[in-house]
Amino acid sequence: MAWAFFAALAAAIVVSDQLLKQWIVAKYEPGTITPVLGDWLRIDLIHNAGGLFGLLQGTAPVFAVVTLVVVGLIASMELRWGWRSWVTTLALGLLLGGAIGNFIDRIRLGYVVDFADIGVGTWRWYIFNVADMAVSCFFLVLLALWIVGPTLQSRGRGAREAATPPTDAEGPVGE
Repeated sequence: MAWAFFAALAAAIVVSDQLLKQWIVAKYEPGTITPVLGDWLRIDLIHNAGGLFGLLQGTAPVFAVVTLVVVGLIASMELRWGWRSWVTTLALGLLLGGAIGNFIDRIRLGYVVDFADIGVGTWRWYIFNVADMAVSCFFLVLLALWIVGPTLQSRGRGAREAATPPTDAEGPVGE
């Protein structure tokens, strides 16, 4: 069941990412900023021939090869750890969908189609797409696990310890 959820989530991200990118490319011109929700959300179609945050421009083919390795690692991690935790399956499904969505662009176009521009005035976030958003959500889930995970584990351990009364090696106390 976890594997099906993992694959379905990744597929949903890839399909929505590719369909939205196709619609954006058909409707908007690169370099033309179009407000959607005022200044807070705008369409600003760009061709990102680099990596995350537009770093290392001109290296899309290198990132495409790296993505193949990453996809293999993600699938391996899901097989190893995803079955134990739905949160892990969720996180890895987000990462896989995002990686494949941008991989398709790099192979097909030689760059990634980015278009969502959020911010206020001159304070802008990087321009991104659905695949980037999925990868960002993966990191948020990891951060949440890092912060909340130890608390959940200690609560679970405390509940188990409270449910199991201590015993003396020689039998119950008072005999």
